[in-house]
Amino acid sequence: MSALALALSLPSLALAQSDDAKDLDNLVVTATRTAITADAALAAVEVIGREQLDASSARSLPELLRGRAGITIVNQGGMGKLSTLFLRGTESDHTLFLVDGIRVGSSTSGLTSLQDIPLAQIERIEIVRGPRSSLYGADAIGGVIQVFTRRGAGGEGVHGRGRIAAGSNGLREASAGVDLRSARGGVGVDVAHQSTDGINACLGNYNPDTWEGAGCFIVPGTHLDRDGYRNNSATVRADFAPNEAWQLDARAFRAEGHNDYDGDYQDNSDIVQQVVGGSLRWTPSDTVALKLTAGRNTDDSDNYIGSMLANRYTTTRDSANLQGDFTIASGQVLTAGFDWLRDSANVVDPWSPFAKSRGNRAVFAQYQGTFGAHELQLSARRDDNDQFGGHGTGGIAWGMGFGEGWRVTASHATAFKAPSFNELYYPYYGNPALRPEAARSSELSLRHDNDGWQFQLNAYQNDIDDLIVYDTAIFMANNIETSRIRGIELTASTQLGEWDLRGQLGTLDARNLSVGANHGKRLPRRPQRSARVDLDRDLGDFGFGISGIGEGARWDDVANTLRVGGYGTVDARATWRFAADWSLQASLVNAFDRRYDTTAYYNQPGREWSLGLRWQPQ
Repeated sequence: MSALALALSLPSLALAQSDDAKDLDNLVVTATRTAITADAALAAVEVIGREQLDASSARSLPELLRGRAGITIVNQGGMGKLSTLFLRGTESDHTLFLVDGIRVGSSTSGLTSLQDIPLAQIERIEIVRGPRSSLYGADAIGGVIQVFTRRGAGGEGVHGRGRIAAGSNGLREASAGVDLRSARGGVGVDVAHQSTDGINACLGNYNPDTWEGAGCFIVPGTHLDRDGYRNNSATVRADFAPNEAWQLDARAFRAEGHNDYDGDYQDNSDIVQQVVGGSLRWTPSDTVALKLTAGRNTDDSDNYIGSMLANRYTTTRDSANLQGDFTIASGQVLTAGFDWLRDSANVVDPWSPFAKSRGNRAVFAQYQGTFGAHELQLSARRDDNDQFGGHGTGGIAWGMGFGEGWRVTASHATAFKAPSFNELYYPYYGNPALRPEAARSSELSLRHDNDGWQFQLNAYQNDIDDLIVYDTAIFMANNIETSRIRGIELTASTQLGEWDLRGQLGTLDARNLSVGANHGKRLPRRPQRSARVDLDRDLGDFGFGISGIGEGARWDDVANTLRVGGYGTVDARATWRFAADWSLQASLVNAFDRRYDTTAYYNQPGREWSLGLRWQPQ
């Protein structure tokens, strides 16, 4: 896709900058809800483009994100199994996920099914680390991750692409896409299939005599079978610009899948992930842009024990927003808008049925200004929720450039997380009197970009109050915990001769500060140390790369009694461009067959290989 087409499709207006300073291929919108270059953001930002996706050895979104700065992925048994993401040590439901600007995630669990969003349907990913509730409202305590689905590539005409692949554990992949572009717009479609026979997902730890257990609650030594996964997906899109002032965009993504797993009460599921949305943008002048966006996310799961239906979860998130961006002076942009959201859930279960919905309305404003070497960002938001009433958040960020390519930034922000429907209403667990979780975060950053080197050092602290956990004193969820999270991130990239080098190092101290027996204990499933290194080289028609990922030990329970050991893995990949528009790619994941876990009782695959054939006209 051309950089200009990408810029037009993003929901924002860029800060006034000189043309030479603009790198349209490096635009991000998630950090400020306006288009700026990633290096101009006053937040910690990472962009993963389609070129990186094609070159990667990852076969799923959780694999792609694993080991990246600030991110911990916990996976329950391989491809297609539940994968939760912890961003900067916050809870797994403290990260807001967007797909093409539409808020996604289950309104019952509060989680986003990362494992069900195929890489074949993704154009680019923007990762913003640090709270963003003053722009997006609830859920953005740890940060925001936005996925952009496939866009039309190339200029006018018909453009196609395709790929097939196979690998170990019965991996089978196929994808194809086509776009028809004209001077004023275009239409396109991508379809994809992915399936695997899987591995034995769970070891289990369950005593039927005492009803005590953990993990997938199966008796050890049982369910020793492979747990497969299948995903069929499609993306359709259309955009039209009748003139320079108006831009209309519509798109839909749907994934249907089947997932096998271990359990005595349910052991397989049929899933649906769907995002449908569109936007209308009006840009009457260089200083004004208005955009209306609306969409719906559907997250359905039919869960079975064998072939008998055990329960059905149907959740929807309807959202709409109107945003205006106004350049009030050179280098100064004012943004204001209105957000509307309605979460609905219908749970069909013989033991715990419920049907609930709630709405949320919000207004927000943001100011971005540049004054010589100084940059300033101010943001504020007021949410009015049917369940919780009013809640205000705010943020301030400052940056200053100095020397040759150096910049220092400092920020402070507040954030909150609304309880999920499960936490509020689930029988024998939910508590309708719950309050939103609240957070205060501060960050200091130093960045250098010069002479082929780029690095950024971030230090942050996040204090979270009213954390929601199960309270054994009242036998339901309750706001009883407080935590403090401190961390340091170092990211760097450079070119060493013919090699491209990227890496990150992270340290994390996530503590429970609640009164009681767990005071001072580490929050579960957060490793204290993490690292990732990616090294790639092109040699004419050949390309080679390796990735090393390491994470330290962690605790898997709040009492810090169940330890999960640290690990390190190495992935390798090679590409041969044997003809115009054609290439072969081979990859080896966990090349040294390292035995490791990311959470107790759930297995991870050993060494896995794949071989793919790609057709990509240039």
